[in-house]
Amino acid sequence: MKRVLDLLLAGTATLLLLLPIAIVAVLVRLTSPGPALYWSDRVGRYNHLFKMPKFRTMRVGTPAVATHLLTDASRHVTPIGGLLRRASLDELPQLWSILRGDMSIVGPRPALYNQHDLIALRTEVGVHALTPGLTGWAQINGRDELEIPEKVKLDAEYLRRASIWFDVTIMVRTAQQVFLGRGVSH
Repeated sequence: MKRVLDLLLAGTATLLLLLPIAIVAVLVRLTSPGPALYWSDRVGRYNHLFKMPKFRTMRVGTPAVATHLLTDASRHVTPIGGLLRRASLDELPQLWSILRGDMSIVGPRPALYNQHDLIALRTEVGVHALTPGLTGWAQINGRDELEIPEKVKLDAEYLRRASIWFDVTIMVRTAQQVFLGRGVSH
């Protein structure tokens, strides 16, 4: 049922957002050198790696680490990168990952391939068995501001409480957070 809902929602969103996606792609290309998309190596279900697309918000050559680990992240952000992140528009290409089955609408956010501590803790509590999501319980309860153990605790809570109704609650709260621009590293 969850996969059917993912396909229905991601397919509909892709069709409805084709024009904004195209506009964002052009703006990324016009405001900084390099491709519009950045393909990030991410950890998926059962710790299998997959390539996750995002609109590029950082300059070409920025180290592939979590934003909060950069010494001066603002130095690496493209001219429209901050806006794309605040509005979560950089996440739109992940609809492709959902349609492919690498991701779900709701689940734990996919870890970067080099976030070994996060991957190990998620595996320890069984969260690695979930398909990663565009949004999730940890995402709406602190997002980039959470320490890794707290994020894993929330991911494990999602694993225990997972249901279609819980997913709907998370989607509604995600829309509210995106609208308010809360918890995003710039």
